[in-house]
Amino acid sequence: MDDGPRVPEQRRPGSVNATDPVAARFSVLGPVRAWHGEEALNTGSPQQRALLAALLLREGRTATAAELIDALWGTEPPSQALAAVRTYASRLRKVLDRGVLVSESGGYAVRGLGEDALDLAAAQELAAGAEKARGAGDLTHARELLSRALGLWDGEALAGIPGPYADAQRVRLEEWRLQLLESRLDMDLEQGCHAEAVSELTALTAAQPLRERLRELLMLALYRSGRQAEALAVYADTRRLLAEELGVDPRPGLSELQQRILQADPALAAPSAPVAEPARVPVRPAQLPASVPDFTGRSAVVDELSEVLASASEAEGRVMAVSALAGIGGVGKTTLAVHVAHRARTAFPDGQLYVDLQGAGHRPAEPETVLGSFLRALGTADSAIPDSLEERAALYRSVLDGRRVLVLLDNAKDAAQVRPLLPGMEGCAALVTSRVRMVDLAGAHLVDLDVMSPDEALALFTKIVSEERVAAEREAALDVVAACGFLPLAIRIAASRLAARRTWTVSVLAAKLADERRRLDELQAGDLAVKATFELGYGQLEPAQARAFRLLGLADGPDMSLAAAAAVLDLPPEDTEDLLESLVDTSLLESAAPGRYRFHDLVRLYARSCAERDEQPPSERDAALSRLLDFYLATAAGVYAIERPGDRLVDHLEATEYPGLAFTGPKAAVDWLYAEGDCLLACVRQGAGHGMLRRAVDLLWVAKDLTESGANSHQYESTAIALRDTAEEAGDRRAEGRARTALTNALLVSDRFTQADEEARLAILCAQEAGDLAPCCWAPNDRGIIALYQGRNDDGERHLQEAIANYRADGNLPGEASALCNLSRIHVKLGRLTSAVELARRGLAIYDQLGLTLRVANARLALGIALSAAGRRPEALEQLQEALRLFQENRQRLWEGTANFRISEAHLGAGQAAQAARHAEQALALQVIGGDWMRANVLTVLGQALDRLGQTDRARACWSEALTVHEKFGAAEAEQVRALLRPATAA
Repeated sequence: MDDGPRVPEQRRPGSVNATDPVAARFSVLGPVRAWHGEEALNTGSPQQRALLAALLLREGRTATAAELIDALWGTEPPSQALAAVRTYASRLRKVLDRGVLVSESGGYAVRGLGEDALDLAAAQELAAGAEKARGAGDLTHARELLSRALGLWDGEALAGIPGPYADAQRVRLEEWRLQLLESRLDMDLEQGCHAEAVSELTALTAAQPLRERLRELLMLALYRSGRQAEALAVYADTRRLLAEELGVDPRPGLSELQQRILQADPALAAPSAPVAEPARVPVRPAQLPASVPDFTGRSAVVDELSEVLASASEAEGRVMAVSALAGIGGVGKTTLAVHVAHRARTAFPDGQLYVDLQGAGHRPAEPETVLGSFLRALGTADSAIPDSLEERAALYRSVLDGRRVLVLLDNAKDAAQVRPLLPGMEGCAALVTSRVRMVDLAGAHLVDLDVMSPDEALALFTKIVSEERVAAEREAALDVVAACGFLPLAIRIAASRLAARRTWTVSVLAAKLADERRRLDELQAGDLAVKATFELGYGQLEPAQARAFRLLGLADGPDMSLAAAAAVLDLPPEDTEDLLESLVDTSLLESAAPGRYRFHDLVRLYARSCAERDEQPPSERDAALSRLLDFYLATAAGVYAIERPGDRLVDHLEATEYPGLAFTGPKAAVDWLYAEGDCLLACVRQGAGHGMLRRAVDLLWVAKDLTESGANSHQYESTAIALRDTAEEAGDRRAEGRARTALTNALLVSDRFTQADEEARLAILCAQEAGDLAPCCWAPNDRGIIALYQGRNDDGERHLQEAIANYRADGNLPGEASALCNLSRIHVKLGRLTSAVELARRGLAIYDQLGLTLRVANARLALGIALSAAGRRPEALEQLQEALRLFQENRQRLWEGTANFRISEAHLGAGQAAQAARHAEQALALQVIGGDWMRANVLTVLGQALDRLGQTDRARACWSEALTVHEKFGAAEAEQVRALLRPATAA
């Protein structure tokens, strides 16, 4: 038989059935299976499948009966071996497509298969493609191809197949899989994905302890992750293991890497491709919006800006160029900048970045958010993007070093918003548009953009409307562009409406513009000049359309869903959609996505001015915002109730008059909450300033999942602080207590325990003064959790007993269950393991009775911790694994990391060190509830697992890092870590 797997002959495109959509498919990279289309076929007994596997691996060539007998039974075949082979072949022929298994020259062959009919052939083709892509320098594509190839394995190759041939092929296929895996991991490191690779490499080295290439890759990944001590510890462990098991030293490459790490070789710090490979082609973003086809005029300014950009690209050693365009709204800054940027694209071959900074709106884009988007566009992995503005800006400049990239920063608020986004490198350039002149933007080439000349304005109008219609009424056309103040945006809107209405004449449009009595005064008032342009569209609206335009502009969110708009307008969704789509047709509203709508920031300001001027009675404006707040509060309360059946927080909320949405299941509810997060928090902030403070606070509290999941955490915290301050200033102790309770949750998630405890303490005082029971339940529960994390177990027990009593007084079973589970954790710390298990079981029983999902995960986590501490490891792992699955389903990343940590502890207690190390690494990658303090605990467990795996030097490195953190916080765990380090120190 053959020595190794090769691409089967039957894969050739010219083969029979090559394009048959229901042709047979086979797998050998796992159990040997066959399908006809999507239908699984019965391939018979293990020996029959062994025959099929042997034929599939013959690459379409004939295998004689003697070869097949040798493959299945080796040197000791049964007396009826030949008959058995014929029987197996006959049975397979009946199952497979006609002509697939053929008899030939006293033997058998598998032929006539289509493209990728065999998973092994597909894997080999993908691996070949990856090698080719890597040779061309396209590591991203190569990694993708190798990942797809590896994904074709479904467990052990030829699983359950007997016979010497299958045994030999299994060994070869597993060796090939490991080679592919090493190659993919090598490319991971070349692309800077070292942090992500550590967890996988830790598990692989535990499973393949003598495979030196994996150890080498792990050392490099740890070193590049800033874990030098662990990297050197891996070498020490490897050298000791090789000496003990094989009596040999590490190969020269591994020893050389150790020396380079000891010397902090700068070449190791950054990924580098092998010399024989071409340089990696960086990601080249092309984010510029489409240039308008009817761009007109501005030739002098276009030439001026183009010259500045060209000089930045061509001049060697020149500081990057910055051109800042300023002018009133609607003057055409964006259109001009995009046009110039497209003209200059060839001068910036490494890419073009674009962002709308939303400087004219109420919520300008945060520079750190924009930098995150730019870094991703430039090929930076999410895990490599730092958190702070300063670090992101520094990384952004580093990524751009040596590249020629054009950055278009549109609609900037001020120079402070722009500065962190400037490339700062020679060969790069930035174009900035803003309503204000950026005189404080050092070194910028400032351009004040004025309105169009009359000839340019008429040319733009003619391009949109058509030469024929304008030629027939040239004077009227001149009247139109003059009435628009030669403002490009005004001309474009007017001309587009005329072009869309074939029954109108230019004279009709001119007459409508002439009726605008205040238009010229408004044109001379800065940004108000745009009002007159929009008035043209507004004046043509039907009364219902005009009302919708005015009221929808009142909301602060970045966009609005159809359901939210229906609440603002107090109309059925069907009628609301008709109105919104008609406004889209007038260009006064934009369709951001199916079912979502947004205003341009200038149009929103105009709509609000119309509401202030025209909405009668004036109270209708506040009523519209009140309905929107009601909609969000009622819907968010519904989401909370679906996630936490029986939780009585929803019964303590302010009453609403407008209903919310109803959901068919938890997934749809949670999806809505995260999709509406920005708009919901904007509504909270706006409601607090419009006399609706209590409802706004309740909406914030009931939407607390936005911070617990890690989504919208920053916005949630800043909103909670704003509401707390507003409530305190207003003397509303009830609202203040609830705002402080919400803020406690945000601070607790971000591991600011001292601040969180103080907010919770004050929340209780406010609530007691106001006679508000709800915060008196949740705040003590949070204080108990904080005390647990800080090692104040007696305090924690007191707070949690208070919380349990208050939850019971309120009839809040889920709340009681939460406090019981938290008290279980306290009892574990106090060594009361029997009561700890019992408390967790009581909490879980309540959650199960109520049919909860996410909260069940928390209870199972608590029960798993208690069982693990009590030495009941199998039961503990069952509970913890189920908790992990539920956290994953509910997208609770921090809780998912925490569950991995607890599973790691349980595996360690059960003596399963390799599994413990793998889950601890996953916890470090995902991060955990409790911040740096909890991370130090993870490192402690990881070190214990590594120590048991014989990797003592790396274990000590983990413990040393954990000790540093615990000593920083003054944590009680520091002494435990010192004890772990002490024996090694004494030695």
